[in-house]
Amino acid sequence: MRWNRGPQGRSGVAVRWRSWSRRRRAAVSVLVVAALLLLPVAGAAAALGIHYLGDPADTARTRGRDAVWLGHAWVDGRKTDADLAALGERIRGTGIRDLYVHTGPLEHDGSLDGSQSPQAARFVAEVHRTLPGLRVQAWLGDVVAPEKDWGLHLDQAEVRDRITASAGQVLDLGFDGVHLDVEPVRSGSAGWLTLLDRVRPVTAARGAQLSVAAPQIDPVPGLHRVGLAVADHGKWWSRSYFAETARRVDQIAVMSYDTAMPLESLYGGYVAQQTELALAATPPGTDLLMGLPAYWDDDFGHRGSAETVAAAVRGARLGLGEDRRPAFGLALYVDFTATPEHWEAYRRGWC
Repeated sequence: MRWNRGPQGRSGVAVRWRSWSRRRRAAVSVLVVAALLLLPVAGAAAALGIHYLGDPADTARTRGRDAVWLGHAWVDGRKTDADLAALGERIRGTGIRDLYVHTGPLEHDGSLDGSQSPQAARFVAEVHRTLPGLRVQAWLGDVVAPEKDWGLHLDQAEVRDRITASAGQVLDLGFDGVHLDVEPVRSGSAGWLTLLDRVRPVTAARGAQLSVAAPQIDPVPGLHRVGLAVADHGKWWSRSYFAETARRVDQIAVMSYDTAMPLESLYGGYVAQQTELALAATPPGTDLLMGLPAYWDDDFGHRGSAETVAAAVRGARLGLGEDRRPAFGLALYVDFTATPEHWEAYRRGWC
């Protein structure tokens, strides 16, 4: 295309631009920049919407490897035998096999104060007695440095030693496994992988499970670096780091919520994408579970109207597709916020 030339050889466009007021030029510049920024966002949203289209495969149903996170009230004396009986009725007929019961928190040095969970051994014994077939895992967690300066320093050998000792401590109470939820672990953390290498022999020697709660995987390669650079927050893991973690544990549960997605279809498409990424990164010998958001919040990171259990279940089924591997399940977070509607969405969509 040839541009019409104006006075002194300048194009007509340039002349017109210079004739505008500063305010008008500034407004147009902002609109152009916004359009350039929104184009990739719109493209990503369209891709997630496409992930949410279609019908899940009939075979994408529970394989009896599901789980639920349980709050601290089960081990500190607040819950009764009647509560346990009600829990049994709640999960009867579902695919739930594992109970992750909050038995921590860990102290910031990695040790565990057992006095905070005086009824832990009794709870495990009662589950084994009244709900045979269920496994009870001790959910141990804390915040992690360097993002939380006061938290666990996984790069320090003495901290890893204490966490390993804490794992043995809960296994002595009769737990069937250890579920580590320490966050935010940044992608590439060598201390985290070293910790898993220390704890795995302890659980294996007891015939117990080692499971972990894991962040979401980079939907775009390298996105975790952007998150660290912009917000100093380890929101995502690289695909290779997720795989390194998955190879060291018996179960890995993706915290597939708090995504900032504004619409249910986008959230469901995101869960479908995350399921595909996690399936590709998880070795056959490790159980993969996708988290379900059984709670309500309404802020920048979590829109309750978008992040629904129904959308997460449908997204996970779409991401699973025709894959028939038995080592796949869903995990409901968390019992003390889950409503009958959340449980029904899980049952109807997955069981």
